[in-house]
Amino acid sequence: MKLKPRSSKENKISSTVSKSILILFFTLGMAVVAGAAPLSDTSRKTFNGPEKPETISYAGKEANVVFPEVLSGNENESLEYIEKFSENRRAYVIRTYNRSKKYFPKVSAILKKYDLPDELKMLMALESAFNANAVSRAGAVGYWQFMDDVAREYGLKYVPRNSGTVKLIRNKKGKVIKKIIVKKPGGRDDRKNFNKSTHAAARYLKDRGRNLDNDLLLMVASYNCGVGNVWEAMKKTGKTDPDFWDIKEYLPSETRAYVMNFITLNVLFHNYEGFSNNSLSFSPLKIWLENVDEHITASLDEACNLK
Repeated sequence: MKLKPRSSKENKISSTVSKSILILFFTLGMAVVAGAAPLSDTSRKTFNGPEKPETISYAGKEANVVFPEVLSGNENESLEYIEKFSENRRAYVIRTYNRSKKYFPKVSAILKKYDLPDELKMLMALESAFNANAVSRAGAVGYWQFMDDVAREYGLKYVPRNSGTVKLIRNKKGKVIKKIIVKKPGGRDDRKNFNKSTHAAARYLKDRGRNLDNDLLLMVASYNCGVGNVWEAMKKTGKTDPDFWDIKEYLPSETRAYVMNFITLNVLFHNYEGFSNNSLSFSPLKIWLENVDEHITASLDEACNLK
């Protein structure tokens, strides 16, 4: 397609509009700078010319949410989620925080022995809500929700309820004439033992750190869906060193929510005083302009006067 060259008149109009836009952005920038200090009546600013004064209104508070050091850098992807969670699940956060006081100091001490990030203690809250007798639909048991095979791999002993061995009764010729099931006492399960299961969870997480280059969020994702699924998601990205945000879309929805909740609870617990007294702010100072149409018109008129 052959493009039609602009006429000198069109170029002049374009130049005028460009100047207008520049003036508009400069004016808005000055408004933001002015908002850095407390304002009273100085919130009214009169522009040169016959137009009406414009009112600049201020609302909101400076953001004061501080992420734990190991989770810093994830603010852009998670702040909105955290804010909504803090509003919609407030009772759950308070209840979990209060229950954690009994367990987290001891979990932190064990994680420290394995040189693991303290934030991983939150997995116990997400997995079982500190309930030793928790059993998932998939059959995971205990504080850290170990499945049978993983429990055995990490040295956790358990005896399933109502299990037993078959004793064969034979005659003198060695022929089996009767089978008797000898039941073993049920109920013993190291997955329900706080110290044993927490040490096992720490060893498991240490291994996942070796598998995943100590990427915290990938380790958390693997705890939920398995390291194999995380590796598969990493391959699908086509990247050489993908992080959680790169692989997120390739993970099960449950795992995506699991990692987001891990970040959320750690951030809210880290800022719990502000959360509890409702002084936590997630957004920076917001400003909005009244009489915006008049302001744009004034800026365009100003641009025309510069011709």
